[in-house]
Amino acid sequence: MADHASPPTITQLIAQLLDRGAVGVVVTVVRGAATGAKLLIHDEKIVSGSLGNSELDALVIAPAAEFLKSHHETRMFSVSDFAPEFPQASETLLLFERLQQAPRLVVCGAGHVGAALAKLASFVGYQTTLIDDRAEFLERSRFPESQIDLVVAEDWEAAVRDAIGNGRGVSVAVVTRGHNEDERCMHAVVGANPDYAGLIGSKRRTSIAIDRLREKGATEEQLKKIHAPIGLDIGAISPEEVALAIIAEIVAYRRNASGGFLSAWRRKS
Repeated sequence: MADHASPPTITQLIAQLLDRGAVGVVVTVVRGAATGAKLLIHDEKIVSGSLGNSELDALVIAPAAEFLKSHHETRMFSVSDFAPEFPQASETLLLFERLQQAPRLVVCGAGHVGAALAKLASFVGYQTTLIDDRAEFLERSRFPESQIDLVVAEDWEAAVRDAIGNGRGVSVAVVTRGHNEDERCMHAVVGANPDYAGLIGSKRRTSIAIDRLREKGATEEQLKKIHAPIGLDIGAISPEEVALAIIAEIVAYRRNASGGFLSAWRRKS
């Protein structure tokens, strides 16, 4: 007798997507005729499930794609928000949930700022990879946090590319000790296309680095994505304050937030 394996459940398919580092959306009916029904969407295609109506299933693909661009983790929609031409489900309420591995941060340079940044990023929930070509700067005793992977780079570019992988959900902060190391790391970063990339330094130093990348063939589109100098302007002086400014910008970018004062509305005349 043939052994007919059961098709994978939506939970199993979600686990498979996350294992591959893919990004997707789970849409759940929280109010409506098919309350509790779920739909899994990846790469603007339906992977599994249904919201109880095939036409509605097709209609949510476009807003799911827009939802992923927004950097939100979850968002609630009424069907009337995106499909007014579908009145029979206008009062149906849908929960959109982002499917993505825990955010990752690649820190290039394990000096004072890099070490502080790796520890702070780990504390706020980032799986962090800290890279340096000096093994003595990567002693595990300095970084007992289990979320920090330590990589001794024999070749900066290869180490950075390997750490970034496919770039999805990955931020990179280049905080090395010198121009040569910056340039090698940034060359790898530009080619790997992570979600976020930033370079520490003064306006002059970072402008020189950007110009060198341009000379090596980086496109203007690639260069526009680089945050340089990296970080929010909080008047940071100490390594820990600089690390705070950097992780604040990375979180703000990931959450699609401005990074401004929450109290600014009080000062508007």
